[in-house]
Amino acid sequence: MACIGRLDDKVALVTGASSGIGAGTAILFSQLGARVIITGRNEENLKKTAEQCSQDSKYKPVLLIGDLTKEEDTQRIVDEAIAAAGRLDILVNNAGIYYPSSIETSSLERFDKIINTNVRSVYHITMLCVPHLLKTKGNIVNVSSVAGQRALPNNLIYCMSKGALDQLTRCVALDLAPKQVRVNSVNPGLIDTNILRRAGMSEEESAKSMEQGKELHALGRVGEVSEVASTIAFLASDNASFITGNTVAVDGCFR
Repeated sequence: MACIGRLDDKVALVTGASSGIGAGTAILFSQLGARVIITGRNEENLKKTAEQCSQDSKYKPVLLIGDLTKEEDTQRIVDEAIAAAGRLDILVNNAGIYYPSSIETSSLERFDKIINTNVRSVYHITMLCVPHLLKTKGNIVNVSSVAGQRALPNNLIYCMSKGALDQLTRCVALDLAPKQVRVNSVNPGLIDTNILRRAGMSEEESAKSMEQGKELHALGRVGEVSEVASTIAFLASDNASFITGNTVAVDGCFR
């Protein structure tokens, strides 16, 4: 893990940590020495993440339950995170949702739900965390998608949301660079998580889509959570101290 970069005694807030990339990132950060604060809506799953974080860390993870699309929850989460740890070194904006959509089949309700979760909530928590990150000269890693960099069929709103997140990454990086706060994003391809099942697919439908998704990647497979988490950890570490404003593809050469 030395090549990733240690995170000893760094305080990291990881959103959407109850499953998938968020959970994998929180666990890896703990293994790398960070003091992890995890947040999500699913308390039961968040506790499972916390148990795994505790196995290889001298720190007990802080659990904060909440919905980041609710302004009062976001404010409370940031306030309680700072109260618990006294500072913030790393913010990982991972919380997000996926639903298929096209201009013919989507609705304003679906548009608002995706944009509020994938863009507005990220903007809000970033805005609240920046004053604390300025004090530590910390950094932000946003979890975006290859969908932010290209058009994909039946993914209109999701593509729009991730494209906006990529621009957020670049613009905030420029704003904060003079103050030595770095901002980057990772842009995964199709990763083996439960994101499709959370979008309403059955177990069988999700497995079929994952199998078909292998053909979209030149490496001939979908990605693993650990591969994205490792990239996030690298960007959050001092080993990436001269990297900011970047969108880093972790996509097996998505085509």
